[in-house]
Amino acid sequence: MTKPVILVTGANGQLGTELRQLSSYTSYNFLFTSKNELAIEDKNAVSNFFKNNKINYCINCAAYTAVDKAESEKEKAFLVNAEAPGFLALTCKEHQTKLIHISTDYVYDGAAQQPLKETDPVGPLNVYGASKLKGEQLVMQNNPGALIIRTSWVYSVYGHNFVKTMLRLLKEKDTLKVVNDQVGCPTYAADIATIIIKLIEGTENKNDYRGIVNFCNKGTTTWYHFANTIKEYIHSACEIFPVPSSEYPTPAKRPQYSVLDTSKIKEMLKTDIPAWKDSLQKCLKLLCEINPA
Repeated sequence: MTKPVILVTGANGQLGTELRQLSSYTSYNFLFTSKNELAIEDKNAVSNFFKNNKINYCINCAAYTAVDKAESEKEKAFLVNAEAPGFLALTCKEHQTKLIHISTDYVYDGAAQQPLKETDPVGPLNVYGASKLKGEQLVMQNNPGALIIRTSWVYSVYGHNFVKTMLRLLKEKDTLKVVNDQVGCPTYAADIATIIIKLIEGTENKNDYRGIVNFCNKGTTTWYHFANTIKEYIHSACEIFPVPSSEYPTPAKRPQYSVLDTSKIKEMLKTDIPAWKDSLQKCLKLLCEINPA
């Protein structure tokens, strides 16, 4: 019996790299493509790739993720985050490939007071969020069997992220200012990778997972408390000061509150989700082994 084939687009990003690390522990064949090998906005390349390869699952990690830059590159953000996933969804449907598409907490407006459910109203505050929301809509419109995973505050041992930036700054600086009025949940990309494999395993066992599901680690925090937790782990002497978002203006407005309710995915998979501090500790341990102080 041939092993199912999983295509991972945007494979050099945080989640793509975590999936690559996990791939050797699974019973699947993986095809990892970076932007240079398969740019999802190139319709001909996508069509040809699917014609030349039998793909059972496609995990779309490819995205335009420069949140602030998107404000001045709206066309590019919508091309990569909306039009391209829409066409990819159509192509997956034609080839009977199960699509798992990665989305974001930035589709919400940040005005909520309690964890956000998949069915709660959306209202992006910036171009990036709007482009990702349009991508979700096109994916579901073109392929109702697709599965969309909304996640938040993603970090990893790999790529550029808040955790790695903080580790560097905490070693370089005596003082830091970090925003303390945005509430969310840090999510370890390795945990997202694990949950995606569980979803694929469930699909192999004839479960029909489709629509939108939220996934983030358990618990809530602010960027300031997140930074302090990293500081405590490495015993940094750097002093961190909490500041409001107004003191740290950025081109793109961020949601004030974007904690995701994950009860749907926990019920789907009959699984628990690691607490954010536990997952952060695992990531920091790996990072400190790679780059000892």
